[in-house]
Amino acid sequence: MSKLLPVEEAQARLLALRAPLAPEKTAFSESLGRYLSDDVVALRDQPAAPLSAMDGYAIRHADLPGPWTVTGEVAAGAIAAATVGRGQAMRIFTGAPLPDGADTVLIQEDVVVDGATLTLTDPAPAYPGQHVRNRASDFAVGATLVAAGTRLTPGAIAAAIMGGGAQLGVGARPRVAILTTGDELVRPGRALAPGQIPDSNGAMLAAMLAVEPAVVGLPLSIRDDRQTLSKVLKDLARRHDVIVTVGGASVGDHDHVRGALEDAGGALDFWKIAMRPGKPLIAGTVGDALLLGLPGNPSSAFVTATLFLIPLVRHLAGAASPLPEIRHAPLLAPLGPGGKRRDYLRARLEGGVLAVFDSQDSGRTFPLAAATALVLREIDAAPRAAGAVAPYIDIA
Repeated sequence: MSKLLPVEEAQARLLALRAPLAPEKTAFSESLGRYLSDDVVALRDQPAAPLSAMDGYAIRHADLPGPWTVTGEVAAGAIAAATVGRGQAMRIFTGAPLPDGADTVLIQEDVVVDGATLTLTDPAPAYPGQHVRNRASDFAVGATLVAAGTRLTPGAIAAAIMGGGAQLGVGARPRVAILTTGDELVRPGRALAPGQIPDSNGAMLAAMLAVEPAVVGLPLSIRDDRQTLSKVLKDLARRHDVIVTVGGASVGDHDHVRGALEDAGGALDFWKIAMRPGKPLIAGTVGDALLLGLPGNPSSAFVTATLFLIPLVRHLAGAASPLPEIRHAPLLAPLGPGGKRRDYLRARLEGGVLAVFDSQDSGRTFPLAAATALVLREIDAAPRAAGAVAPYIDIA
């Protein structure tokens, strides 16, 4: 029996099969969820001049405690027409540039105005510059605002825009084909004959990829036929970066993915991982496309997609850190010892505590609907008591 490949080694080998796709330029409005190919560097100071942080009155701190004569006003987007001189104040609004001569803002709740006379009613600002946003206090020209390889969030997009750029360089979106195999599979919603089951895997994987920067075609389904599968693989390889097969990855008489990969002129890189569920995972290449063969039952397909498919897509799209984050939380109940493969146990994280499901049968689909975490139990791990901290992956 061949040695099973450790999960981390399999992940590293999979990602090494192909470099990230060539970057492309995209508009800010189309960049959410994409991965930056280059650092976003500030082209301007923010703010570009001292600004008022509050609605109030711009004064010279040296003139405290007042009173002052109000000589005008300045709003956001405007420039004061005059300088604030000794004993003078200027009405100012949040975001407006500070007039020349002024260095402090009195907030409007702390003063009263009688005609043109401004009088302080509450304690004076403690220091010059209070309630003022200094020039470049957010960032200065040349500052790295968002690092290459970062996934673009709404906040990162806002920072990139504020930095003065016109568009963003991002990794291209990999084209992914999903191919389910099995004589027993029936398209969702159709009547079932004896021995048939609905094909849930295609839709599940498409849903998992919907939030990733990928172009995903409609899932395809074919029967367990090696010759047909080989032809389909060769055709899909011409038009896709990644082909995901589901089912047919094990050692049964009707498991044809490895043979079909060979028939299609492809190359196998590895097969069988020291994990449960998901042991019969296949990785290889066919033409310029990467092939990832996932096990057929939904729990195994979900776990292996979380650990391999999603990281692969993120890697190709330019992610600096494509692998899932390992977090830690205490266990609600005791956890038994580990076996000869690393376990990924379906669980639910509630109130910061991990509740591992009693049944971990990989043939069961229903627990996927309730699971929000995969708890890792290492090979030959010692039992853990209730309250002990365990590693997990967030799948909520």
